[in-house]
Amino acid sequence: MTDPGRRRFLKRLCGASMTCGGAAALAYVLYDPEGPKIMPEAGSRAEVPDFSIKSGDRPVMSIVKSSDRVAAVDKAIDLLGGMERFVKPGDRVLIKPNVAFASPPALGATSRPELVAEVVRLCLARGRARQVCVTDNPINDPLSCFSLSGIGRAAEEAGAAVVLPRRHLFRPVTVGGAKLIRDWPVLFEPLAKADKLIGIAAVKDHSRSAASMCMKNWYGLLGGRRSVFHQDINTIIAELAVMVRPTLMILDAVEVMAANGPTGGSVRDLKRADTLIASCDQVAADSYACSFLGLKSGQLRYLAAAAEKGAGTTDYESHNPLYAELTF
Repeated sequence: MTDPGRRRFLKRLCGASMTCGGAAALAYVLYDPEGPKIMPEAGSRAEVPDFSIKSGDRPVMSIVKSSDRVAAVDKAIDLLGGMERFVKPGDRVLIKPNVAFASPPALGATSRPELVAEVVRLCLARGRARQVCVTDNPINDPLSCFSLSGIGRAAEEAGAAVVLPRRHLFRPVTVGGAKLIRDWPVLFEPLAKADKLIGIAAVKDHSRSAASMCMKNWYGLLGGRRSVFHQDINTIIAELAVMVRPTLMILDAVEVMAANGPTGGSVRDLKRADTLIASCDQVAADSYACSFLGLKSGQLRYLAAAAEKGAGTTDYESHNPLYAELTF
């Protein structure tokens, strides 16, 4: 049997109290690894809201050196003006971490649960959000991914609701001028109900795109047979950056998956960089953080493509990033 916190988590996600085995069986029945089979209907197409905020003269990007993720994200957000700059009283906040794999957090394939929990707490305590939800459409069984990554329990205990992908939550989306995201099913309903959107991504090696960071994180909002996009990975990542304009991005480079990404499989694939980035510009954040993988921004074609589409700038220095180093 599970502990009370885990039981509450399973009850919320599955709609009834059950044992872990029963919950996993139900998830298997409901989960479709190919994604929802949604055919666009006349008048049913949706447009993802623009969640970005105007920066004016306020800082856009902060970089904190620390081995402590919780302390680092607190400091990084404070440097930008605090969570109250991004989340206002009564806001409904959606957080999109990387929960793609049924993998323990120590392997670095997913966002870290303590980081997700701290962002939830900041939204509720400092931003005074009315509601915080956490969602993703994982590659593996969603319930297993949220459970084994630790993100489901961490998010709920911090006060968030976890939204698992279900067919009725997807709607066809077309991005203006896009080649690939045309009448494609997107995990839309959680986005439609949110006032603010925060992404939490990890810096990882990727076998196809060379790097998985902020912009690649939105791949988890796609439904359907999204594996077809692997043939044109640079285009899909750039289009995702146009489709999704977040309020804030948190990019975790405390431990970087330097090899065998995006799944990894061993702690030997990880290297320490002890860095965390908070940014209103996801292109700038990725352009800075790719150096932890031994890459230059010019080597990632999707960065230039996203910048050309107006999603941000590869010249992160133009934002005059604020730096801090925490010592303990």
